[in-house]
Amino acid sequence: MTSAPRRLTDRTALSRHRARAQDPFLHRLARDEAQDRLSLVNRTFTKIAVVTPFPQVWEGADAHIVPDDDTLALDPQAHDCIIHAMALHWADDPVGQLIQCHRALQPDGLLLAILPGGRSFHELRSVLTQAESEILGGLSPRVLPMADIRDLGALLQRVGLALPVADADTLTLTYRDLAHMARDLRDSGESNALDARLRTATPRTVFARAAALYADTFGTADGRLPATLDLITLTGWAPGPGQPRPLRPGTATERLAHALNSAETPLPD
Repeated sequence: MTSAPRRLTDRTALSRHRARAQDPFLHRLARDEAQDRLSLVNRTFTKIAVVTPFPQVWEGADAHIVPDDDTLALDPQAHDCIIHAMALHWADDPVGQLIQCHRALQPDGLLLAILPGGRSFHELRSVLTQAESEILGGLSPRVLPMADIRDLGALLQRVGLALPVADADTLTLTYRDLAHMARDLRDSGESNALDARLRTATPRTVFARAAALYADTFGTADGRLPATLDLITLTGWAPGPGQPRPLRPGTATERLAHALNSAETPLPD
């Protein structure tokens, strides 16, 4: 008998953190990024849905707002644009989330997903790992694992979206100290909600050592602590009849060298 796979996220803890959030600035960053991206698309979307844990961030948007539950409250082929905003990184089944979004898109509808990934908060992960190892002689999950941009881009193809694109905007956040950083993450509802996290209180000496390591390893000349944020944006389109498609291999009628106005050098046998 096989056991059920362990969940990534403690949804009860995540909901508690989100309810206590005072200033979800990371979610405002995602909103602004989504608006910028949509402004560059030569389309007018009239049936937008937004998947977000913070509906107040999207107040004033002419969109259907739904929470990032395991089962999304989206009707099949009901939307011409879906924005999955700063929630996919907490999903136990990110593929399932994208599949549900795909099903809710009309043909030639756009999916826009924004989430932290890559090297986001790698500095914090590094110093907490070293401090806990030195003082407690072991490790516990404290920073959410971040997906690589290539893996995230592959998910778009896996769920059947056309014209997939994944890119990242690297930002550097700066803080007075480690407590300031922790407060900022808490106010965004992004505190540790990993299901495998340590459930007992952590000695203050661990955080004091982490703060010292952070300042020594990553601190700036003016005493600030930088934190990397790779804000990844995924875009893909529900297949539609009018979309461009690549030609089948061997069906081209012009040679690439002719198109580039260059000489063609045959390879040796």
